Amino acid sequence: MDPLQRVISTGCGFLDKLLGGGLPVNGVSLIYGEAEMGKTSLVMQCAVSSARMGYKTIFIDSDDTFSSRRLSQIAYSDFKEVSPFIVLVKPATFKEQALAIDRLDDYITKKVRLVVVDTITSLYRAELGEPKENFALNRELNRQVACLAQTAKTHGAATLITSQVRSIFKEGGESVEPVATRVLKFWSNIVIELKNTGQMHVIKAIIKKHPERKRPVSCYLKIERMGIREYGG
Repeated sequence: MDPLQRVISTGCGFLDKLLGGGLPVNGVSLIYGEAEMGKTSLVMQCAVSSARMGYKTIFIDSDDTFSSRRLSQIAYSDFKEVSPFIVLVKPATFKEQALAIDRLDDYITKKVRLVVVDTITSLYRAELGEPKENFALNRELNRQVACLAQTAKTHGAATLITSQVRSIFKEGGESVEPVATRVLKFWSNIVIELKNTGQMHVIKAIIKKHPERKRPVSCYLKIERMGIREYGG
């Protein structure tokens, strides 16, 4: 594989630089944050970047947030060329999400370089209930993310998952963590939090886990009509 093809660009120069070029094609990257932080826009932007490199994306839309209109805004200059490179799967239940992930091996070809699950915890969260049921759901979620990690290694396809968050109360104040934190962080090679800055449409991207970084690093991004862009302050 060409060294230039070992990563998929996020479409944000600042963020790509901090990531060492982009999202690695042999690992799992997790993006989490509160609502309206640009998670779906950013993963759609990654799919557009993959298409512009000549590669397909399998996009599992578990949150029913994928929008053709939003895609046309992000791929404003080449929407007709980009859209055929994105294969959309829309599971309606956690079981259907499992089937979609289990069947990835049958659908991934050399032309697929990105797999997206947005969000991987929405259908899981919708079924949480009794403790016994929750144990089985947690085990199944762990299995699904493990399958995604194996798919990334086997096929050399960058795997990008997003997650909703839950509030955590610690000494010094309140913070947020991904739903099913232990499972998602264990299997993820890269973890990125998108955080509200209090400034309209400006978010802070914090890389909290990276195989080549010992400490978190961050940059500021702006949510615009045509996607997520660098923000210089």
